[in-house]
Amino acid sequence: MIDFALIWAGLIAFAVLAYIILDGFDLGIGIMFPFIKKKEDKETAMNTIAPIWDGNETWLVLGGGGLYAVFPLAYAIILPALYMPIILMLLGLIFRGVAFEFHWRARKSQHLWDKGFAIGSLVAALCQGIALGALVQGITVEDRAYAGGWWDWLTPFSITTGVALVVGYVLLGSTWLNMKTTGSLQKQSRGIAKIAGIATFGFIGLISLWMVFIEQQYLHRWFDAPNIYYLFVVPVLVFLVGVSLFITLKRKRDVSPFLLSISLFLLSYIGLAISLFPNLVPPSVSIWDAAAPDSSLKFLLVGSAFLLPIILAYTTYAYWVFRGKVKEGEAYH
Repeated sequence: MIDFALIWAGLIAFAVLAYIILDGFDLGIGIMFPFIKKKEDKETAMNTIAPIWDGNETWLVLGGGGLYAVFPLAYAIILPALYMPIILMLLGLIFRGVAFEFHWRARKSQHLWDKGFAIGSLVAALCQGIALGALVQGITVEDRAYAGGWWDWLTPFSITTGVALVVGYVLLGSTWLNMKTTGSLQKQSRGIAKIAGIATFGFIGLISLWMVFIEQQYLHRWFDAPNIYYLFVVPVLVFLVGVSLFITLKRKRDVSPFLLSISLFLLSYIGLAISLFPNLVPPSVSIWDAAAPDSSLKFLLVGSAFLLPIILAYTTYAYWVFRGKVKEGEAYH
């Protein structure tokens, strides 16, 4: 018998991961934008993402829309619990997008829009991390509805995960610029990547240890036998990828640091999925509890079978067309 709820959980998880990676590096560029001093380097940095940044957000729409359609109970619980960080995230993304476009046209007030680009990116990234932390620490549910308070999402743990995601996005953004640029911007990006890499590695360790004290489920999942014997491969791989990242940055590689940064996010995401499964809303609402009827899941799966290949094909084509280095003075606009 086909488990449609599990299939959809996998599809939505993939969409969220795709968004985190693809939109993560351009949010990271926005966050580090104030630290890029030369105007020419700022222009080059923006031109590396100009053809693709808005397409990257397609995956956020797919993930959020999929959650609403396929797991309505989870949507109905998560949204009231995380209204504030979600609204602030969306405002940040909107402001970031507006500032990005105005950067090229409003020459007299360009410096203000550049600040808006950085602030919007920072707010969006921080709120995404806070929302993630609030979800991981658990949401109070009674009678299939959110039963917590307005400020339950704001805790030391959620703030820490927010800062961690900001730092992680800076790592993605700086390694992207290291791959896509040359000269002074590449050199500066490589230096930022080293600092962000150390901080990201530290936050991964801190949050991983913190999680096992937040919820007993996480502790048992990772440290009870026989789980501990085969799940230990995840932290080992995280360590190896982290070491490889610093080695490739030291050797001034172009592509490898970005791919290793993505691998670090992927392994962290896998670790998070291992901790949460089978709950969609920790600690008590599982994938199957939250799922729509099988008839709805089947119908929506048919549509996604056509939509997902188109999105993947378009995304792949866009990255292929705009591959290679972006040199100073080259412009997409």
